[in-house]
Amino acid sequence: MNGQSSHQQPKDGRHDDDTALTEFLASLMDYTPTIPDELVEHYLAKSGFQCPDTRLTRLVAVATQKFIADVATDALQQCKARPAVIKDKRDKQQKEKRLILTMEDLSKALREYGVNVKHQEYFADTPTAGLDPATRDE
Repeated sequence: MNGQSSHQQPKDGRHDDDTALTEFLASLMDYTPTIPDELVEHYLAKSGFQCPDTRLTRLVAVATQKFIADVATDALQQCKARPAVIKDKRDKQQKEKRLILTMEDLSKALREYGVNVKHQEYFADTPTAGLDPATRDE
């Protein structure tokens, strides 16, 4: 051998990149994303974007799914890093087994991605939650 390999690569990797992109886009036709095409199309149309190519819709769905998975993973890390408040010995055993994701954990994780979440300090399941039972209209 004269020092050259028998397998020569193209002078620029552009052909390889184009081939890989084409193969990836073709594989999206066989893939069923977690986020339905109709939902992605709705939000794309709402933002003023319309494209009849299903591959592009699925590409957005895959990117969205990745973003949500990354945010959820970061929120879980925030949750694990938060110190647990232990009231009694029985509570200690329960806290070790179960994590509770809070809005604060999610907000911190989203902030890392440039998304600022504003939420009320107090959430209620019903309009009468937290009221004295005597003052409730029943």
